[in-house]
Amino acid sequence: MLERRKKITKKQMKEDKLVTSYYNTKNFFLENQARILIGVAAIALIAVAVTLFMNKRAGDNKVAAGLLSKVIPLYDSGAFKDAIDGQPSSNTIGLKKIVDQYGSTENGETAKIYLANAYSMLGNNDEAYKMFDDYSGSNPLFKATSLAGRGGVLESRKEFDKAADLYKDAAKISKSNPANADYLLRAGVILLNSGKKEEAKTVFDMIKKDYKTSAAFSEIDRYLIQIES
Repeated sequence: MLERRKKITKKQMKEDKLVTSYYNTKNFFLENQARILIGVAAIALIAVAVTLFMNKRAGDNKVAAGLLSKVIPLYDSGAFKDAIDGQPSSNTIGLKKIVDQYGSTENGETAKIYLANAYSMLGNNDEAYKMFDDYSGSNPLFKATSLAGRGGVLESRKEFDKAADLYKDAAKISKSNPANADYLLRAGVILLNSGKKEEAKTVFDMIKKDYKTSAAFSEIDRYLIQIES
């Protein structure tokens, strides 16, 4: 007589599934051990690479700061060509080389603004525009400078609408920027000279309202007279 088969309880079924799952997982690991370990190693390497990159970037930023501090006196003295190319006699690395080697660091980004201004002062507007356009640092004043710098180049090319827009955009970056009124004044004058009197008036009114202590404020009335005449 055959023995009656015992009924499997829910608890036993659950335990059986856990055991099966365990052995399936174990077998999968054993069969794919090499690939799994390679994957884990790759993740570890990525983490190490990111750490090394950040450390290197911090180090590069410090180096760029030192190089920038040595070349700024040349820029401030008006020796723009030496500031761009460097001055071997004083062992000073130029702005162009600083940007080439450390342009991805914050101080390298700052060097781009100085380099752009130096090119602009020498009349090399094409290179100036490239550097202003390439700026991607975090300093809000330099962000505004990069926009206004591009605006100045486009103004010299008689691309007045784009230039006016860039000047206005520059004035929006930071409310505390002391150059905001000047940017707006430049935009307003361009619009006025382009025959866009209403747009120009809007910009001039903004200066009268928000920048009463600025030098630009004292010039507004003469432009408003031109609009009303």
